[in-house]
Amino acid sequence: MHRKNVIKAHTRILISALALAASFGASSHAQQPAPLTVERIYSAPSLAGSQLESLAWRPDGKKLTYLRTEETPSGPRTEMWIVDAESGKQQVLIAAEPLAKLLHPAISRGQTTGLGRVEPASYFWVPDGSALLFASSIELDWYDLATQASRTIIRALPARPGQDWSDLDDPKISPDGEWVSFLRGHDIWIASVATGAARPLTRDGSEELRDGELDWVYPEELDLHTAYWWSPDSSHLAFLQLDERPVNRYPLVDQTDPRGATVYEPYPAAGDPNPIAKVGVVALTGGTPQWLDTGADSSVLLARVQWLPDSQRVAIERLNRAQTRLDLLFANAATGHAETILTEQDQYWLNLSDILYFLSDGHRFIWSSERSGFRHLYLYDVTGTLLKQLTHGDWEVESLDGVDEGGQLVYYTSTQKSPIERQLYRVSLQGEEPQPLTTLPGTHAALVAPRSAAHLVDTYSNATTPPQQFLVHADGTLELTLNENHVPELDAYHLSPVEFVTLPGADGTPLYASLIKPPNFDPTKKYPVLVYIYGGPGVQEVRNSWDDGTQWQSMLWHQMMAQHGFIVFTLDDRGMSGRGHAFETPIWHKFGSVEMADQLAGVAWLKQQPWADTSRMGIWGGSFGGYMTCYLMLNAPEVYRAGVALAPVTDWHLYDTIYTERYLGTPQDDPEGYAAGGMLDKAARLEGKLLIAHGTADDNVHFGQTVALADRFVSAGKDVDYQIYGGLGHHLGDAAARVQLFNLMTRFFLENVKSN
Repeated sequence: MHRKNVIKAHTRILISALALAASFGASSHAQQPAPLTVERIYSAPSLAGSQLESLAWRPDGKKLTYLRTEETPSGPRTEMWIVDAESGKQQVLIAAEPLAKLLHPAISRGQTTGLGRVEPASYFWVPDGSALLFASSIELDWYDLATQASRTIIRALPARPGQDWSDLDDPKISPDGEWVSFLRGHDIWIASVATGAARPLTRDGSEELRDGELDWVYPEELDLHTAYWWSPDSSHLAFLQLDERPVNRYPLVDQTDPRGATVYEPYPAAGDPNPIAKVGVVALTGGTPQWLDTGADSSVLLARVQWLPDSQRVAIERLNRAQTRLDLLFANAATGHAETILTEQDQYWLNLSDILYFLSDGHRFIWSSERSGFRHLYLYDVTGTLLKQLTHGDWEVESLDGVDEGGQLVYYTSTQKSPIERQLYRVSLQGEEPQPLTTLPGTHAALVAPRSAAHLVDTYSNATTPPQQFLVHADGTLELTLNENHVPELDAYHLSPVEFVTLPGADGTPLYASLIKPPNFDPTKKYPVLVYIYGGPGVQEVRNSWDDGTQWQSMLWHQMMAQHGFIVFTLDDRGMSGRGHAFETPIWHKFGSVEMADQLAGVAWLKQQPWADTSRMGIWGGSFGGYMTCYLMLNAPEVYRAGVALAPVTDWHLYDTIYTERYLGTPQDDPEGYAAGGMLDKAARLEGKLLIAHGTADDNVHFGQTVALADRFVSAGKDVDYQIYGGLGHHLGDAAARVQLFNLMTRFFLENVKSN
């Protein structure tokens, strides 16, 4: 697209978005909307449209690849496309048939027997941009772009008796492009790209002593996605070793198996031992690892690891068990000696971030901190001296998206415009006033090109617009619409506009809430209210984005419930994300009570609205939202007629260490806080109708949490409905189960809230 068309293109997008939003309100008066159904919401094709998948920049930042899938009479057809970022030219890079063999090697070779569900391969650019690596759990394939030929570097080996395959897990390409690393049998392996010859770099790995392999709690609660890292010069690998021997092994029993097949998951419950973490460095040639000095306290959490540009030092973020002190260590890879470069402390807890960026000059790095009450960017030198605070204000930096070192510019996403939006900005390394690069109201997420950061992909949505994808220049001007993602079928449903309001919380703090009203809303009538709740830390539900933050595809179901005559209300209470650290900390050692006070303040606001019938209220939520649903049903039983709790925590003694102790401390330190935040001794307070749904294979909130509360309800003589899903996990992701569950929930609220 030519530059002269950029402003016109932006204007068209804005006008289209505003017109679409207006049409939802206006057209509903002209004709009745088509009725949404649970079956349609949870069936293909998705009402959210489709996204270009697996977007990846070529390492030089000049071209972008993605997967495009189209439905054909013979089934889905996926091609890999490539876009020249400067000219906007798009073309097929790998056609559907050869790509299918790379994405689904097991299927193409007829090796699906006994494999269970095999995920499609992911792909990675080779550092020099000459090839792509396709990585699945059963083989690693090298695709040469010049010859358009592929070859298999290595295949998975048959595993031990009783197992079908040994996974090739967490593959990576060395920075020099000569090696591919992967995990096998709890050890780190490497294979030569040229010959495919493979050998282990670590040799003591086991299920209880994991070299370079994550356990359950580190990725779940520390958001750590890998446990080993190549040095920039490809000579060494740093790795995290997790010793699981002190950790309790929790049995996950397959109740659908006639023999009760059991998996024992290392799961540290609050107050119990965590895995013991160490960081080692192993040479490409192998040998004994050099262990880095992270101190004598084996209870610490080694939350982040990263090489410095010199390939001689390793940065380690060390968090104490109480999560009130974070030390940034630089450790010598050859000797193991470490020094503390800087320390963050907080009297409540510290939130982790992935923002640590070393500039190529080897002397400076970008760091983020919430020391001001809001996460901001800071520029340091490698001695730990603060050079400059780059961003300021009562708003949060959410992510560091890219750095243009030549132009001395830093790209980031933040809440500067509004806590319920996400916009992209850039700021100079001199810390001048940030420049907004996106302005369209809603939520923007950026994939910035490496090296020069000359281009980026902006994925945009708002509360009634499914995600769209645009190729954008570094100054924010539009270059190309990659995926308009218009879903014509949505027009027939006349989605109600999502209204955002601000109301006073229990202590007067302004809180954000959202409302979905029935079609043909009449302000002189009274409508029953359905409250959706999460309530807990780390999540923000009230966002101007397409179904953001929910894990249950609930937005369209909420629209369906509005069609059934409900006001759907969601409020973000204190303790939730997006508003700064000071907004979160009132829940410290007070799970349940602070959140409830704010939720009841929301009810008080609803009572002031002439159209809200607060004598007919229902509430539902999943995970922490399931916990809050139960908590409110038991502690404010006069408020809600009915509630649905999905996979609820019922006793914080039973949840994991890292999450629970971050906010409550250990049970040994605060037994009163655990008792006050739990549900088991409050079962007799239940008055309304309660439905609890849970999967028996939930490895996050164990099914035993529901069983423990169910036992107390029996003792208290309380009738509660249960829906059990055999073999399903935390998010009840099976499509048939979702249809059954949300149909059940629909009937439950119609019968117990709307009709009586």
